[in-house]
Amino acid sequence: MYGATGGVGECLARRLAAAGHPLHLVARDAPRLQALATALGAGFSAVDVTAEDAFAQVAAEAGTPLSGLAYAVGSINLKPFARLTAADFQRDFQLNAAAAALAVQAALPALRAAPGGRASVVLFSSVAAGRGFALHASIAMAKAAVEGLVRALAAELAPAVRVNAIAPSLLDTPLAQGIAGNARLREAVAASHPLGRIGQADDAAALAAFLLSAQADWITGQVLGVDGGRGAVAGK
Repeated sequence: MYGATGGVGECLARRLAAAGHPLHLVARDAPRLQALATALGAGFSAVDVTAEDAFAQVAAEAGTPLSGLAYAVGSINLKPFARLTAADFQRDFQLNAAAAALAVQAALPALRAAPGGRASVVLFSSVAAGRGFALHASIAMAKAAVEGLVRALAAELAPAVRVNAIAPSLLDTPLAQGIAGNARLREAVAASHPLGRIGQADDAAALAAFLLSAQADWITGQVLGVDGGRGAVAGK
């Protein structure tokens, strides 16, 4: 699992460990990663996904076979379009989309060797990929690429590997504290959701755990919203 020390990643890791699944955790914060891996009895790789050799290292250290892969790495880069730079676009695309593709590519032999003949991949998009929001041009573009990747891989890798994505709205995680940690902004954003609150990390982790499980064996190529209704339902 990539992004294991993030808000959603840690919740997902704890859910899977509690269900008895052996884990290999990946993140760049080595001390936090090692502490979490020790607590959960998991293997780990401390790498930065922007490093060229990161994915080969993870594949070698995670071993074969793999029943699933979750890529819960992302960014929240909110800027007026006129202020976005080439570096912004490149970094958001690399971190959210290209690195997700490379993570799956490196793990593919192990995924194809999954017990029972079926593995599952879960990636992360955003409600902003399907609904327009100001200041979201760079991240929306990158996350839309994730959704295209999901559909292409679901077609190409079937039936051995299922591939789906989760598209959350704002979650109360460390990554989102610039918004969620501001009481005025938090209240305003919560009010824009039909269900009247912002999300919690475990809202997304619960669906990710389901998609990784055999209970979701007939689900592939889907982008599923965990967004308080924001992506599909008009607010009051």
